[in-house]
Amino acid sequence: MLERNIKLLTWFNFFVDFRLYFPIAILYFAKVTGSFALGMSVFGLVQLAQACFEIPTGIFSDYIGRKRTVILGSIFATLAVISYSFGITWALFLGAIFEGLQRAFYSGNNDALLHDSLKESGKENEYHHYYGKLSSMFQIAGGIAAFIGGIIAFYSFSLVFWLSVVPQIICIFLAFKLIEPKTIEKQTSNIYVHLSEAVKLFIKNPKLRLLSFADIYGYGLGEAGWQFKSAFINMVWPVWAIGIPTMLSSIGATSGFLYAGRVIKKYGGTKVLLFVSIYDKVIGLISLIFISVFSPLLMVTTSFNYGLSTTAKSSLMQKEFTDSQRATMSSLNSLAGSLFFAVVAYFIGFIADKYNPAQALLMITILSVLNVWVYWKLFKHK
Repeated sequence: MLERNIKLLTWFNFFVDFRLYFPIAILYFAKVTGSFALGMSVFGLVQLAQACFEIPTGIFSDYIGRKRTVILGSIFATLAVISYSFGITWALFLGAIFEGLQRAFYSGNNDALLHDSLKESGKENEYHHYYGKLSSMFQIAGGIAAFIGGIIAFYSFSLVFWLSVVPQIICIFLAFKLIEPKTIEKQTSNIYVHLSEAVKLFIKNPKLRLLSFADIYGYGLGEAGWQFKSAFINMVWPVWAIGIPTMLSSIGATSGFLYAGRVIKKYGGTKVLLFVSIYDKVIGLISLIFISVFSPLLMVTTSFNYGLSTTAKSSLMQKEFTDSQRATMSSLNSLAGSLFFAVVAYFIGFIADKYNPAQALLMITILSVLNVWVYWKLFKHK
């Protein structure tokens, strides 16, 4: 069972992120809606929709099963990309709602599927190794898609989106072939009691509270900055080359995920998070204060750290989660992160419209320094 699920999840993760439109999404959305603020509001609506459905889908996963949840997520992913492809404002926002549903179904559930599959096979303690290897597929797919998508976008933005529908259809077929783990505990019949128990665990666990805050705050700022980065790159590089930094970042992140298990085992998750956070902020400030044609390449040097930090955070939080509320607790984190992202997304678009994309990203980088203190507190009191 484990071998089959790992193989299927490997390809599933690849095709999930094989979206040719990634490097030009904000440029396309801004072109259709007429401004960076409205363009970023599409991303914001994705997160708001995800926030609305996080808790129901997390509970759905714990009650009904991981496989069915993945199937539903892949269906909504396909509908989302189809909607974006029409290039009409209302269709963009409809696609955002569909993508929010997709993210809600995947959020927490897919990590729980991996964890439960490993637990059933007696390899629960190797979660961070498998998580890193599987997550590297997101980056490999994203890198290849970004490079190809950037070149196609030079000729047609619309074609980039229509071609991105095919990988999502493949994900539907892969999802149906997954095997449901048998380690999910029997749940209480009252979903409100189930949710209340998950909330109490956050309140009682100080380490989980710090990890959750860092994850929520870092996600809101970091994801908004990542989605908007193409607008900044377009200030110093031509459209056809926009996919190159994304491709290079994916290569770096892939390496980070592949080596994450070894690095975390040697240095520990909290130390990795602290170092990565400091380095990323320093590089971000230098790139955005001293803007040049080399700034996008300098930003690429932080990509290796992304694989390390993502794996470290997931590994540390999975240890704090309980089996009976694993997906629900993860969904609570994603709920807060999605709400925060929605606010940040519109804010960054507003600043870019008023000043320029570089100023908007600089503001995000300055605000993200707070996470350095959080990781220092975690490291100091580990």
